[in-house]
Amino acid sequence: MEGSVRGGIGNAGSSESRPPNPLAGANRQCFAGVNAGHTPISGTLVRHTSLKQISSIPIEPEVSGKKCEKEYIPIVRSGAYVDIGFRQNMEDTYVCCDNVTDEYCLKNTGDGPNAFYGVFDGHGGKHAAEFVCSNLLRFIMEDEDFPKHIEKVITSAFLHADTAFAEACSVDSALASGTTALAALIVGRSLVVANAGDCRAVLSRRGKAIEMSSDHKPSCMGERKRIEATGGFVYDGYLNGQLNVARALGDWHMEGMKVADGLGPLSAEPEVRKMKLTEEDEFLIIGCDGIWDVFRSQNAVDFARRKLQEHNDPATCCKDLVDEALKRKSGDNLSVVVVCFNSIPPPALAAPRPRVQRSISAEGLKELQSFLNSLGN
Repeated sequence: MEGSVRGGIGNAGSSESRPPNPLAGANRQCFAGVNAGHTPISGTLVRHTSLKQISSIPIEPEVSGKKCEKEYIPIVRSGAYVDIGFRQNMEDTYVCCDNVTDEYCLKNTGDGPNAFYGVFDGHGGKHAAEFVCSNLLRFIMEDEDFPKHIEKVITSAFLHADTAFAEACSVDSALASGTTALAALIVGRSLVVANAGDCRAVLSRRGKAIEMSSDHKPSCMGERKRIEATGGFVYDGYLNGQLNVARALGDWHMEGMKVADGLGPLSAEPEVRKMKLTEEDEFLIIGCDGIWDVFRSQNAVDFARRKLQEHNDPATCCKDLVDEALKRKSGDNLSVVVVCFNSIPPPALAAPRPRVQRSISAEGLKELQSFLNSLGN
């Protein structure tokens, strides 16, 4: 996260027991990987297949009434790609899990997928990002209220991860760091997105970009009011003159940022949005702020849509987005996850015919005037 912490950024690393996290390199490194526990593979794209139990369900091209809408079940396919960019260290990490049911031995939660995705953009070091990435899904799955009260559960999991990391830092001060966190859960037809920080999730609904999260910047009016109400201040766009995000997990070592429950000027409480997926929903883009520094939401959807129409591969689409962000001179670490909700590429959209108001040019008017004058002679 460029400029997240004034005063420097920590090193990067990875662990075999944690979700994929790229290693630091002299110039740039790029990786694409899969679910938690997989080691990232340099230069290799790994594709996430749709769930076996729903792979044979056909998707109708049009929604025709309530009956068709009730029968709709999304088919989940995903991919991810990360790149160190032009930074010296890599502090982003991510998780992709297309099927959490088997991994956590969940009871049947109904038809459709049970999937989890997240992007975690570390600052001041890699440890907070890796910790949250490794533990957030577990805190969600172990909550007895999941999936009945999913919004409450995911909020609790964010706060639980924050306090658990505080305890880890009290044992080992070398872990001190922070991270933004954006997680997306898909349970059946329900899409739930929880965000704390400036990562962003954007849904493509028949080519239209729908933002499923807000960027939590200190200068935003709502965040500024919350910060000041909890004893903090905003200086030069930075929270307490130190961080350029208003919400994050970790950062317990920074004085005046948090109170015991994690709800101080720097809040770990996520903003949660929930939506019912329909047949018009094509894919979800989850990216760190390095992506959104150079892409507008609609621009990213248009770009990803064109690429998926070309190759229909979410992993390759992620690499396309990262490569384009580098061409546009993004100066941050880059990480992106693309989740498709159909087995076929997005359909071509018929552009409405523009209403053209025809007019006569100045030269045409002169010729017409000359013709009329000749008739009068």
